[in-house]
Amino acid sequence: MTTTAKDLIRDTVTANDVVLYMKGTKAMPQCGFSSRVAGVLNFMGVSYVDVNVLADADIRQGIKDFSDWPTIPQLYVKGEFVGGCDIITEMTLSGELDQLFDAKGIAYDKAAAEQIRAANA
Repeated sequence: MTTTAKDLIRDTVTANDVVLYMKGTKAMPQCGFSSRVAGVLNFMGVSYVDVNVLADADIRQGIKDFSDWPTIPQLYVKGEFVGGCDIITEMTLSGELDQLFDAKGIAYDKAAAEQIRAANA
């Protein structure tokens, strides 16, 4: 039996608490939107798995089908699709991302989250 992109994606998002499907890697993002979301997660000290969709065309298309969301990056927390760049940015600034991490038991730096909000106020 062959493993499909959808199977790989499902396995990845269920096996890891936080997963970011992005263009490039958390160390070397290759698009502005991916860079912004990775930057928020990195700054907040969130431990996450990054999946470079540019490295695999099947995954790149598969993640769009999996979430029924047309754009990348895509953030998953505890197996649930949270959103792309605009949604994550809004959630970070409103404090909703903190609430989600708190509710799901994801460790992050609350002071860093406050710094992001203060810098964008």
